[in-house]
Parts: sequence; C-alpha cells; structure tokens
Amino acid sequence: MEWIVLLGRFLYSLIFILSGIGHLTQMEMMTQYAQAKGLPAARAMVVLTGVVILLGGLGILLGIYVKLAALVLFVFLLVAAFTMHAFWKESDAMAKATEQAMFMKNLALAGAALLIFYFGSGPFSLGG
Repeated sequence: MEWIVLLGRFLYSLIFILSGIGHLTQMEMMTQYAQAKGLPAARAMVVLTGVVILLGGLGILLGIYVKLAALVLFVFLLVAAFTMHAFWKESDAMAKATEQAMFMKNLALAGAALLIFYFGSGPFSLGG
C-alpha cells in the first residue's frame, strides 16, 4: 500500500506543476490578472510565483526537499488566498462565490502542505 503515498504526492503536486508552467508560458494573461487584482510589480510576481510553485510541486512529486517545498507552498497558498481571492471584497454574487471557492481551495491545499511538512515525503522519494 506504500504506492498510495506516491499517488497522493503525484495528485497533490499536479496543481502546482501545471499552474507554474501556466504562469511561465501564459505570462501576458497572468500579468493582466495580477494587475487586475492590484498586485504590485505584477510581471515580476508572476515569474516569481511561477518558479516557486513549479519547483515546490516538483519537490513534492519527486520527494526532494519535501519539507522545504511544503513550507514554501504553505506560505504561497496563504498569501495567494488573501491577496488574490479576497471574496469579501466582491459585490457581484457570482464573482464572490467563485473567489470564495478559490479561497477555500487554497486553505485546503495549505492544510495538506502542512501535513506533508509534518509527515515528510514517505516512500518512493528521491530525497530519502
């Protein structure tokens, strides 16, 4: 049953790996989104967060520097939840519901990152 841990790491890491690639390959769109959310130095932040979440996801997947990757992703997720998905600022009901779902998703993923930070990578990791 040890393979379940590897499968869990794979499924968890996918959102970060694919989002990181998306940040870096869809730079213009992501920069416009960040600007619309009022993020300072939007383009630089898109590059920085793209690299951070890509490397964090790869660390979790491969089991390399897992505790560091989990801690960095935890911080990223909390900051992103409160800066990018501030549902309480939305007046439109649909936008509010969407942002609340994204906010809660980030909190759930942050909770999982804390569990990975505490328990480590488990079997089938390259970091030992």
